[in-house]
Amino acid sequence: MDNMNHVRATFDGAAGGYDEQRRKLIPCFDDFYGTAVALAETSESRPRILDLGAGTGLLSSLLLKKLPEARLTLIDLSDNMLAVAKERFAGRTGIEYVREDYTSYTAEQACDLIVSGLSIHHLTDEGKQAVYRNAYNNLKPGGIFINADQVLGHTPFIDAHYKEDWKRKIEASGLTRAELDAAYERTRIDRMAGLAEQLVWLAQAGFSDVDCVYKSYNFVVLFGRKA
Repeated sequence: MDNMNHVRATFDGAAGGYDEQRRKLIPCFDDFYGTAVALAETSESRPRILDLGAGTGLLSSLLLKKLPEARLTLIDLSDNMLAVAKERFAGRTGIEYVREDYTSYTAEQACDLIVSGLSIHHLTDEGKQAVYRNAYNNLKPGGIFINADQVLGHTPFIDAHYKEDWKRKIEASGLTRAELDAAYERTRIDRMAGLAEQLVWLAQAGFSDVDCVYKSYNFVVLFGRKA
């Protein structure tokens, strides 16, 4: 099974209990997602937002609290994850669902904001760079790209420290043994890259004002703007 099919199968299987486990699996949940939402600034009254690897629509739901008139496109490989998103947003207009590989997706209209939450780290390094270039091309001038994701530690020692810290915290979170084992199994599809490299890749894709705005161990929020 190639990596994309493996990712799809993994998240198809995880969709049912995905949201209720998020706070326990992301020790810095509020700051992590809160920073991503805070960075989503636009002068448009009805901004177009593209959510890459949208999954159950968690990040999009938080963005809609800030930008209630936004028009959203949620794109993901997993039918089951998108089914949860459709249920979450049932009755709401202005939301499109696309079951597709987002690495080469071309938006029908240029976007004001492109966001991603805990998805791009499943791609190869070449895939990450392709997504960054594609995001730049799909944005309007002045548009913003926000990636709330996970990165490798910059040395083997630091990376091992990050992983041990995460393991210690989730083991004490109240998750069941089965839920913990499933979370550990999902890490097998991770393809994390370093922070420094990804900031370079964003700049190479054309983004201005590239920055890591938030970091807690391996959880980061990356920012870029299309000048």
